[in-house]
Amino acid sequence: MTNSPILSREPRPVDVRCTTDWLRRHDLSESPSTSLLSARLAVRRRARTLGSILLALLILGAAAIQVSNGLVISPFGPDGTKPLLLGALVAGLLMGRTLLDAWIRRVDRQVGMTLTRRAAHPAQPGLRALLGRPYAIVSAASYAGAFALAGGALAVGDDTVRRAAVVLLVAVAGVGLGTILQLRELLARPVVAEDEISLTADVIMRIEDARESTNPAILWALPMVLVFGFAPGWWNAAAVGFVLVGLAAFIAVQYTTACAADVARNVVGVR
Repeated sequence: MTNSPILSREPRPVDVRCTTDWLRRHDLSESPSTSLLSARLAVRRRARTLGSILLALLILGAAAIQVSNGLVISPFGPDGTKPLLLGALVAGLLMGRTLLDAWIRRVDRQVGMTLTRRAAHPAQPGLRALLGRPYAIVSAASYAGAFALAGGALAVGDDTVRRAAVVLLVAVAGVGLGTILQLRELLARPVVAEDEISLTADVIMRIEDARESTNPAILWALPMVLVFGFAPGWWNAAAVGFVLVGLAAFIAVQYTTACAADVARNVVGVR
């Protein structure tokens, strides 16, 4: 297996600082900032940054297609092809997210191969420990809302709206399938740790990965970029309400749910 560039060199000073800050934030200051931990955290930061860039490109591309509606000669062709172009943008986003997830898994595997010993009592937290009921409820409600918006758009008589709704349905289903596969992989992923402190750090990263994989931001964005503007006013109002209510619920969950470090300590402590 080809080594990742992140593992083939000494960690950058900024990566070391970020690792030290991460350890301090999770009350693990007694743990040293090792190059292997820095590599695992660095790949996650970069993957999440690139994921945000991909989502921004999706929104900008969709906005460009929407703006072309007002042009006399559209550079994107007739209206009937625009849902297909939007679908291609969504497919590119999903493919990019899949590649970023694979990048994280590859670095974790390579880090695990370099360990001289493994944790004697590896903790394999279940889905409830990794995600938690509040996050699971918000995630399920977000998918239900996105599917409901797609169903409402299918009921509209306009063919362009219906084509966009079909793309939305496929996109939401694709995101859901990707999330299920991510969570399944997290549950089966071998522990990358050699002592109790690194075991706690490993579980914290699993919890953060699980919460990141169920982040509803993409579900809020998909109806807005695929159907908003094509659909009638009542649907547009419902889509805006879906985003606002979902955002409020997500913020509430983040402020009321135990932090990843506390959950990880409970898991490791039980073991």
